[in-house]
This record gives sequence, structure tokens and C-alpha cells, in this order.
Amino acid sequence: MWEYTKKVRDLFLNPRNVGEIENPDAVGEVGSIICGDALKLTLKIDKDTGRIIDAKFQTFGCASAIASSSALTEMVKGMTLDKALQLSNKDIADFLGGLPEQKMHCSVMGKEALEAAIADFRGEAPVTEPGERVVCKCFEVTEEKLRKVIMENHLTTVEQVTNYTKAGGGCGTCIPDIEAILREIWALKPLPVKPKKPRKLTNLQRIALIQDIIQRDIRPALQADNGDIELIDVEGSRVIVALRAMCIGCRMGGVTIKGIEEKLRELVGDDIVVEAAAE
Repeated sequence: MWEYTKKVRDLFLNPRNVGEIENPDAVGEVGSIICGDALKLTLKIDKDTGRIIDAKFQTFGCASAIASSSALTEMVKGMTLDKALQLSNKDIADFLGGLPEQKMHCSVMGKEALEAAIADFRGEAPVTEPGERVVCKCFEVTEEKLRKVIMENHLTTVEQVTNYTKAGGGCGTCIPDIEAILREIWALKPLPVKPKKPRKLTNLQRIALIQDIIQRDIRPALQADNGDIELIDVEGSRVIVALRAMCIGCRMGGVTIKGIEEKLRELVGDDIVVEAAAE
């Protein structure tokens, strides 16, 4: 049995804005009834101000899908289109007081429907172009969608990807492809940080900078996915760390260590080597 918040239960039992706007200015349709989830979002827009006047939805799905769709329509009414595009699927989940991890794909579907509706209003190309490579055939999830959701939500495991997209949750034959995409993304996209690498550092400055980068930039990124990291020691160019919390035993642990090493090499020194502490 899923643990639903009071807000989710309320918007499921008493959904707001159900239906379809007559002569809508924008329509966004995502998902498929065949795949188990589908959402149609219609918007009424003030063409002078670009502000959303009204929003309604029709959805086929579970309690989380209905609640997420209802929440989305409540959130966007009164927003400008540019402001609405800044909404993330996490914003939808937060509005609901949280969603079960296994149901986060419902919030992603809401965000996609909103993007599709705004693209429709602006006469832009659809968010998903015909001919994109389908990675998960069971749920018709494209590689482009996987990459976008992984990056936006900092997903590092196949299980997380399944929770947010349903990919991998059917026959499972696409799991090796999902793992390959995860490895590529986190190898090519190390954790973002702001400081620039100083040209010359004393040993104390070097250690202090490493501590600062890990504490300020790397730990929050890992903690966002219920993971953590601890700096154990710095021995010259060797940085010894221990992965903590949900990162312990994670199959992507080696990729995480490599990403941290690349970031420290970029910001501290080209000779930095990051090693996992022996347990």
C-alpha cells in the first residue's frame, strides 16, 4: 500500500479542474492508455499578457496521476507561460507534500504535458520528435526523455529511472541500455560547481579547497538523492573518500567516484586521484 499525503488523497478524491476547455488555446497530450498512463491538458491563455487564465485536465492513471494533474492545473493558473515553463516535476511533487518514489513518473508526465501545451500554443516543434530512438518499448520511453529526466532529477540508478519514467519496469530488456546511458551521462557531466581553479596553492590551501568543494557542491548533490560522502583524508594528490547513506553499495558508486575525481581535477589540480576508503 502506497503512503499518500493528505494533499494527494484530497486531490485524488476531490480533483480540481477536471474536463476539457472548450476551444482551448493550447493542448498538450502525453503518455498512452496502452502503457497505463495518459494525460491531456488544455489551457486558456490571455494572448496579450501570455498569462494562463484557466487549465483543465483529463487523465487515465492511478491516484498519483490524478492528483499530480490536478495539482498542476492549480499551480499554473495565473502564471505567465515563461514562469510556467520553469516548473519542474519536483515542484509538482512538493506541492502535493511528496509522492511515493515509485510514483514520481506521474509528476514527470504533468511537466511534459505542460511543455507540450505551451509548445502547441507557440507553434513550436513538439517536445518529442517522431523518429526518436525508443529505449523502453514496453512504455515507449525515448532516449531523449531518459537523458532529460536523468539530468533534471540527478538520477543515478536504474531503479530511480524506472520510478521517474517507468522505463525498465516491464520486460527489463532495456535495463542494459539504461545503465549505459547513466554511465555516459555521469562520466561526461561531472557535478557542477562554481569556483575556478587557482593557479598556485599551498598544501593547506589545496586541502581547504578540496574540503570546500566536497562540502558545498558535491555533498548537496548526493544528498538530494539520499546519498552522502565523507572526506576521510588527503595525502598529497590522493583524496580518500567514503560514500555514505544510499550511495553505499550502489552499482554506480564507481561512476560517482570518477565524476568527483574529474571535478576536483578541474578545480584543484590535474594530478588529483580520488579513491574510495577501504571498509
